[in-house]
Amino acid sequence: MPEEKGKILVVDDEETMCELLKVILSREGYEITVMTDGLESINLFKKERFDIVIQDIKMPLIDGITLMQKFKEIDPSVIVIIITAFSSDRIAVEAMRHGAYDYIKKPFDNDQDLKSTLRRASRFKQILKAFGDNRSQADAPLRVIIGNSSQIKDVHDIIRRVSATDSTILIYGESGAGKELVARAIHYHSGRAGEPFITVNCGAFSENLLESELFGHVKGSFTSAINDKKGLLEVADKGTFFLDEVSELSPQIQVKLLRVLEEKEFKPVGSTETKKVDVRFVTATNTDLKKRVQAGTFREDLYYRLNVISINIPPLRERKDDIPLLAGYFLNKYSRIMKKNVDMFSPVSLQMLLNYNWPGNVRELENTIQRAVALTENKEIQPSDFRSDFRPWTDTLSDNVALGKSELPFDSGTNLDEKVKEMEIKYILKSLEMTGGQLTRAAQLLQISFRSLRYKIKKYGI
Repeated sequence: MPEEKGKILVVDDEETMCELLKVILSREGYEITVMTDGLESINLFKKERFDIVIQDIKMPLIDGITLMQKFKEIDPSVIVIIITAFSSDRIAVEAMRHGAYDYIKKPFDNDQDLKSTLRRASRFKQILKAFGDNRSQADAPLRVIIGNSSQIKDVHDIIRRVSATDSTILIYGESGAGKELVARAIHYHSGRAGEPFITVNCGAFSENLLESELFGHVKGSFTSAINDKKGLLEVADKGTFFLDEVSELSPQIQVKLLRVLEEKEFKPVGSTETKKVDVRFVTATNTDLKKRVQAGTFREDLYYRLNVISINIPPLRERKDDIPLLAGYFLNKYSRIMKKNVDMFSPVSLQMLLNYNWPGNVRELENTIQRAVALTENKEIQPSDFRSDFRPWTDTLSDNVALGKSELPFDSGTNLDEKVKEMEIKYILKSLEMTGGQLTRAAQLLQISFRSLRYKIKKYGI
C-alpha cells in the first residue's frame, strides 16, 4: 500500500513550535494547518476534518486530554499524537490511556521521533480507510482468538481499540491461555503490521544470555563473543516487540528496558555506542506484577511504563461455552494435517471435554485433540481416544466413593444426549443466523465439515 500523505492539524500555544512543525512536515509532503488556540481548534475541527492531530499536552484555557477527547467526539477515527516536555511524562502516558496514538517528547529528534511516528500513523490511517466498514477483512487477525463467550468478545473489543494507539500493553493470563495470539492480533491490527513482530520468552534465558539476545553485543565483550551480534530490539525496529513472562526480568535488564521505553535508545553489551530504536512493546505475564513491585523484585517505574493498558485473558475453565468451538477448530485442523477423515465428537467425549477444568488452558485442549485425532480409528472421537489420565468424571466419582459420599459430581437426572443435543442446536442456529443461512460459511464458522453440518441439521430437524 503506497503511503498517502494526509491532512494534519497542529495545536500548540507556542508559535515557534507551530512554525517548526509546519516547516518540517510540509517538506515531508503533508498538508499542515497550525493553531495556537485550543478552543478555536475545536471549532475548526468541526468544519474541516483532519487525518491526524498533533497537539501539546498543556494548553491554556483547556487541558490537553480534554482537547483530545473533544476531537475524538467529533471524529472517533482521528489519530491524535501528543507532544510533551520531559516533566509531563506521566501525563502523556495518561493521555495514551484515553486514546492518544503516541507521544513525542520535547525536544524531539526530527527524523527518529516525529517523522517515524507520523509514517506509522499515516499508514494506520490508510488501513482504516481501505477497510472502511468491511469488518471481515479488518478483523481477520482476531479470528484465531476463537470463542463466542462474552469474555472473549471483550478481549476482541479491547484489541480493536488499543491497536489504533501505540500504547504499551500488558497482557495477563495463565500459561496456555493465548497471550501471544493476543499480542500478534494487536500487531496485525496496528500501523506497524507490515513491520517485524519479534517475540522473546524472558524465562527461557539466563540473565547474561537474555541481555545479549535483547541488546546485542560487540566482539570480545565476553568469552564467547567472537563476532558482533545485532540484538533482537534492533531487528524489531519499526515493529512490535513481544516480551513474554516479563516478570522474570533481572533487575539489571529492567533498568536497560526502562531506558528503551523512556528514551528509545540502548547500548549493546560491551559497546559505548548508543543505538536508537522505534519499537512498540507488548508484554505478558502469568503472575501479579503489582505484588512483585510490593515485594521489591520488580521496578515500580517500569511496571507503570508497561501497564499503560492491560488486557486480561480469562482461563478456559471460566468460558466453557467456547470449548465446543475450540475443540471443533482443532479437530478440523489436525484431521486436515494428518489427512484423516475425523469430523465429529461422540456425545460422551464432548461432555468429557466440557467437564474438565483445563489447567493448561487452550494449549492443553489443543494437545488433547491432536493426540485423539492421531490415535482414533473412527470417524468420530471416542472417550477411549483421550489419554489414559484424562478422566474428568471418573476421578471425581472415585474421590467421592473414597470419602464415603454417595452423591454424583453432577445432576444424576441429567440426560447427557439431550444436553449435548441442546448445545449443538444452539451453536448451529447461531452460526446460521450469523451467516444468513449459508451452510458452507456456517460450517467454516463451527470448524466442522459441510457434510457434518448438513447431517446434524437433518438429524435435529433444524
